[in-house]
Amino acid sequence: MKSLYLLLHIFTLAFPLIRSFEPRIQYAKKWPTLFPAIFITAAFFITWDIIFTQKGVWGFNENYLIGVFLWGLPLEEWLFFISVPFASVFIYECVRYFLPGIKTSRSFRILTVSMAFLLLVMAVINDQKAYTFWNFIFAGSFLILVALMNPHWLGKFWVAYSIHLIPFLFINGILTGSFLEQPVVWYNNRENLYFRIFTIPIEDFVYALLLLLMNITFYEVLNKYYIRIKHK
Repeated sequence: MKSLYLLLHIFTLAFPLIRSFEPRIQYAKKWPTLFPAIFITAAFFITWDIIFTQKGVWGFNENYLIGVFLWGLPLEEWLFFISVPFASVFIYECVRYFLPGIKTSRSFRILTVSMAFLLLVMAVINDQKAYTFWNFIFAGSFLILVALMNPHWLGKFWVAYSIHLIPFLFINGILTGSFLEQPVVWYNNRENLYFRIFTIPIEDFVYALLLLLMNITFYEVLNKYYIRIKHK
């Protein structure tokens, strides 16, 4: 099915887009800071994506693409860095609204620092595997940055990340071939640990963590300045 990857974007966007205008979470009112955060983060990830696609670290099965490419990436891959953050930050906003009692406790800080340390060690050990090395370096370094910032929202981020793994397993499972004869996105296994949960490389879980963490960090920073300007 040539439009499969595109249909996955529509599926990903459908519920949060419909619920963006409901009166409780009021997600649509967050868009002035959400979309700049998405685009800032996307600039980093798309650059990374272009380089890794050119180097053959991963690639895309044209049987599931509509056939529009820009700088070597299919249109659907560009849309990935809009639809997935849009839906993922919606989960974060739901956590903020429905679970306001979650605080950034000492345990969440320890989790953040421990995860950063583990990823950086694993990166050094696997410096010959491009996806593992750079993914873990980027994620570990950004976790350290966030830990130093000590934001009030860190606990809610970890809860949102945990919840978002449920749709992640389904969507990424399709992309990596859990329900298909061939994957939509293929990986050069010489460039990763070749440890998979179902068909999903373990690196993808770290990639998803970094994608959500960067989006929420920029989103919260922009929210802070937006509120200041609004009340001047």
